Amino acid sequence: MTRTTARRTVVSIAVTAALACVTACTASDGPSDDPVGSPSLTGPSAESLRSVERAVGRAGSARVESTTVMGRELSLDAAGALGWSDGLTGTLTITYTGGTTAETMRRLGTTTMEARYLPDAYYARMGDTFADRVGGRHWIKYVYADLEDLGGGAGAGFADQMRNTTPHQAVQRLLASDDVRKVGAETTRGRRTTHWTGTVGGATAQTVDVWVDDRDLLVKKVERGRTETGELTQTAYYSDYGVAVTAERPPAADTADFKELLAAPGS
Repeated sequence: MTRTTARRTVVSIAVTAALACVTACTASDGPSDDPVGSPSLTGPSAESLRSVERAVGRAGSARVESTTVMGRELSLDAAGALGWSDGLTGTLTITYTGGTTAETMRRLGTTTMEARYLPDAYYARMGDTFADRVGGRHWIKYVYADLEDLGGGAGAGFADQMRNTTPHQAVQRLLASDDVRKVGAETTRGRRTTHWTGTVGGATAQTVDVWVDDRDLLVKKVERGRTETGELTQTAYYSDYGVAVTAERPPAADTADFKELLAAPGS
């Protein structure tokens, strides 16, 4: 693998991983036929889920642990804290655990990445091996507005999802479903919860399951869909709602812009 190819591979994989950790199925398969939150569901179930939507929105932040599997391409774990009161903010530690992409990253000396999400951009911290390829800089900066140009316009959906992602978007998708139902009471991580499930996504069936505690807060979320490389599944657990969240911009001298990295000739 040439120096230029390796650099571009890492830059592309970093954006895929950081997006996957917060957007799940809707970002991978593109916008659904129904806008998020369009009011298909009515009656007592709708009122219960709207209470969850409001409670999670008011909480504003939470600790998150998630596992994402993107077919045979990539699987990863993420842990950290995210806030959504004024745009997406927070920090996640992302660990590549399997798939062809993880093998590529391992050969390039990176198995773990820190992602910092800010309202206008996010930053991915790579390892020393990658830094050696880009003048000693460890961080890659992705401005959301610049993501609009990715993949011939496909990045537009990614950028919008990054700016607006919150745990209660899963609830909004259930509210837009025409087959949502209450599964029943279950114990989730030692807490009594109510399990809801539904199908969303229009032509490509995606399923959303949420487990809600007695404070109307999400304890667990599972989303399933399909990609070109196989099934996409994300399982996320939420705790410590209202936790203080910080995400500092990395030093400019240690940061490279992803567009510049992709455009730079190899050395």
